[in-house]
Amino acid sequence: MDLQWSGCRNVRDVGGLPTVDGRETRAGVLIRSESLQYLTPDGVEAVRRSGVSRILDLRGDDEVAQAPTPFTGTPLAVRQSLQDPADPQHGQPTIIEACTWMLDKRPELFAAAVKAIADEPDGAVVVHCHGGKDRTGMIVALALSIAGVPEEEIVADYYLTQSRLAIWLEEQLAAEPDVSKHPELVEFRDTRAESIVAILRHLDTTYGGPEAYLRHGGLTNDDLARLRARLVG
Repeated sequence: MDLQWSGCRNVRDVGGLPTVDGRETRAGVLIRSESLQYLTPDGVEAVRRSGVSRILDLRGDDEVAQAPTPFTGTPLAVRQSLQDPADPQHGQPTIIEACTWMLDKRPELFAAAVKAIADEPDGAVVVHCHGGKDRTGMIVALALSIAGVPEEEIVADYYLTQSRLAIWLEEQLAAEPDVSKHPELVEFRDTRAESIVAILRHLDTTYGGPEAYLRHGGLTNDDLARLRARLVG
């Protein structure tokens, strides 16, 4: 369900998705978004009215320093970068390779981000990175997998971001006069369903699936049970 937070283009509640046991994910529990740096004052008020109890910022230190959100440094916001500052830049030529590189490099950080969703006792958790596409998409996909949402629904949710950010991509392409750079912009800014499918296959073949990956990163049975209870009830 799309949420209207003025200034942001890619905000939605992932409640209402079906699970394999015939239930649905709960509304008002997990919200995905691009960076909240784009919020207008009206948008900030909309966040405060939305029952948000935790904002999980997945961006790195440099990103946050350059573009803090209205909530950066407040008790509402929790920082959980998916990369260690000591890590080299990924240098991968495709978005799929970049994402799988991140997953393989720091499973403990991905697990910590998912655990932050499970640990919040009440209210909605907002997960965001910069565009709300890949880092956010991976954390949401991991969480929805644990909740029992079938893969086709996870892929469909991920793909919704393409239409939400299409105008943003067009603006970035128009602002870059060097057309030789356009293919790279499209590669890392567009949202394609096959990207999350390939990422999920990587988790299957390398770790035995999303749950096994999160256990590899340090999540316990209790963590996983709390996450399911939060997302499905």
